[in-house]
Amino acid sequence: MATAPASRPGLAQAYTHCQSVVRTGDPDRFFAALFTPADKRLHLMALYAFNLEVARVRELVSEPMPGEIRLQWWRDMLQGAGGAGVGANPVAAALEDTIVRFALPRAALVGLVDARVFDLYDDPMPSIGELEGYCGETSSALIRLATLVLAGGADPGGAEAAGHAGVAYAIAGLLRAFPWHARRGQVYVPQDVLGRHGVNRDDIVSGRGGPGLAAALADMRALARNHHQRTRAVRDAITPAAAPAFLPVALVPAYVGAMERPGYEPLRTVVDITRWRRLWILWRAAQRGGP
Repeated sequence: MATAPASRPGLAQAYTHCQSVVRTGDPDRFFAALFTPADKRLHLMALYAFNLEVARVRELVSEPMPGEIRLQWWRDMLQGAGGAGVGANPVAAALEDTIVRFALPRAALVGLVDARVFDLYDDPMPSIGELEGYCGETSSALIRLATLVLAGGADPGGAEAAGHAGVAYAIAGLLRAFPWHARRGQVYVPQDVLGRHGVNRDDIVSGRGGPGLAAALADMRALARNHHQRTRAVRDAITPAAAPAFLPVALVPAYVGAMERPGYEPLRTVVDITRWRRLWILWRAAQRGGP
């Protein structure tokens, strides 16, 4: 890995901490980052570690209010009101340094935090449009921010590609975690999709499923594939410098395909792929310049 920036005492350790967090918690992005220039790599790790921190707030709290407080801390930090606590938090310290170095738009990062409030509650996802918006403010925004880092702070274009790529990757991820979310009372499959197939939230969180669940999830896989295909359709707009930010999206077909094999049980099977296959897919995508 790259040598961590060390313009302030403790900053090198902060970046090293981010790298460790991502290696453990987000292997897709960790391995994809290995295909990025060494001088940008740890800055991507800071972004990805921040994303993990806000994405897993629900796991760390027993009620929504403490989660709201944690997310508000990140808002304050991003808006310059974090005080001395920023330096004491290694992810925040590395993120702040990355924001300044690459002039990243703080509003996009705050928007990502705001979108994660949804995760704290068991409210239903109303529609496909609402789900795409949620994925856009989280996953697509993260890809877009990564492209800015890779382009040295300049706008590399490719916003449309980032939009579709983020939605494809996020939906695949939500489907992979479907049984885990169901056990804790969360359902990200939109109500309009469930209703079309005669499925309700109680069928899912109780573990019953129901005959329409397979069809509802098939619709969701088709949606992920559609956004993946739309990403590839505008791949020419992705500059070579920004392309590594899109590499995790190349894993979408493998994840979705694994859900269509015999023996897949949506309320029990947490889909994953082997490390060698993940690396192979990422390597091939890197060779062709994107997903």
